[in-house]
Amino acid sequence: MSALLIDELLSESPAVTPVPASGAALVLLGTGVVGGAFLKLLGTPVASQLRLVGAANSRKQQTDPARLAARDLREQLKQNGAARDDTALLAALDASDAALKVVVDATASTDLASRHADWLARGYHVVTANKSLAGGALPGWRALQSAIAQGGCYGDAATVGAGLPVLSTLRRLRSCGDALLTLEGVFSGSLSYLFNQYDGSQPFSALLREARRLGYTEPDPRSDLSGEDVARKLLILARHAGFALGSDEVIVESLVPEALRPLSTDEFLARLDELDAPLAARHEEAKSRGQVLRYLARLNQRGRARVGLVEVAANHPAARLYGTDNQFALTTTRYHTQPLVIQGPGAGPEVTAQALLGDVLALR
Repeated sequence: MSALLIDELLSESPAVTPVPASGAALVLLGTGVVGGAFLKLLGTPVASQLRLVGAANSRKQQTDPARLAARDLREQLKQNGAARDDTALLAALDASDAALKVVVDATASTDLASRHADWLARGYHVVTANKSLAGGALPGWRALQSAIAQGGCYGDAATVGAGLPVLSTLRRLRSCGDALLTLEGVFSGSLSYLFNQYDGSQPFSALLREARRLGYTEPDPRSDLSGEDVARKLLILARHAGFALGSDEVIVESLVPEALRPLSTDEFLARLDELDAPLAARHEEAKSRGQVLRYLARLNQRGRARVGLVEVAANHPAARLYGTDNQFALTTTRYHTQPLVIQGPGAGPEVTAQALLGDVLALR
């Protein structure tokens, strides 16, 4: 499949509109790897108009300005700080004199995501890497769109492709009267890495252990191998393209054998070798036909969506990826002869945090 590859779309896009001189007040929810990277970016000159008035992990929080300014804030929160209380965090936003009040959700919490629409309705802006609302049940998506229609700003670039210009491109095409016909791609950085590397020369479990060591997977790799994360991203893209898909309408192939699904994380990690034989067999079958395995997400014109492991030819665009690259091939009414392909690093705390910061800076 030939493609128009956009490598430099970000650099060609209009400059981000800076926040007003009066600045923005931020509350950061989640100080894990992405939240920690975001905290580092807040210390750079480009973020000089942003003021952190609250930060929280899953158990503790901090609203004291002096402590929030500490270089070791992330580590301090693990030991010190008040008990987590979102009411107090929002009160800190309300008490600020900033023109913009922003909640930054750097978590994967379904509970927190369920509050996004309410925060928007209450006048806060929301910037997020959390896919659980937009990529969850359809009523939640509709509630989110209703809140946005009332004037709230929702920064979601980090939810798909770790900030690659996928959602922004799709929205722009649609606003110009173009329509998505089909969508195909590799939406997971961890699964991209695993199947870019997997050639049968070593067990799949060995690659998975290495990917986990490098931080390419979640601490429990089943979060990646289940395909649910890819399904959420596909739902977000499909919904932005106008397909009102429910979460139960995406066919998802999990790479986790049923016997390993109910185990604790430690038990699962101790039994990773059980992944090897099934995947080795599929690899050999694909190889015998001159194909390679890739974990793809697909959406057709009828709104039928599927994510799973498929065989592709060696000259397929997904077969030419490397590292943790994501790839999104959009066939539209105007990009019909050749799909529009957006490709680049789709995982990593630094690029995800940059996407969060970009969405905050674009608020006005």
